[in-house]
Amino acid sequence: QVQLVESGGGLVQAGGSLRLSCAASGRTFSSKAMSWFRQAPEKEREFVAAISSSGGSTVYADSVKGRFTISRDNAKNTVYLQMDSLKPEDTAVYYCAAALVFDGSVPRVFSSWGQGTQVTVSA
Repeated sequence: QVQLVESGGGLVQAGGSLRLSCAASGRTFSSKAMSWFRQAPEKEREFVAAISSSGGSTVYADSVKGRFTISRDNAKNTVYLQMDSLKPEDTAVYYCAAALVFDGSVPRVFSSWGQGTQVTVSA
């Protein structure tokens, strides 16, 4: 159905910034809540941020509040994750996912996942 492709990952120094993009194909993007998750080596996947279909509602993990910003441009079928003040502990593969339902809390069920993009933050 909806195909998601992440990009923008790379290597950055601690304190630096990076902007991730998730490009979606398909007709249903604008009606889907979107989210970002990340998974570090040998660790469980963790929630990062989510945004409602209109962009009017967002939710963040405590670990990234004040540093990360999720946004979307429905005209471009793209969701973004602006990451500022990056820390080494932010190092992970970041995944974009379309949420099946979103009520302003952390989404639990998803319809599509991207392939992920690597973010590495050096000390």
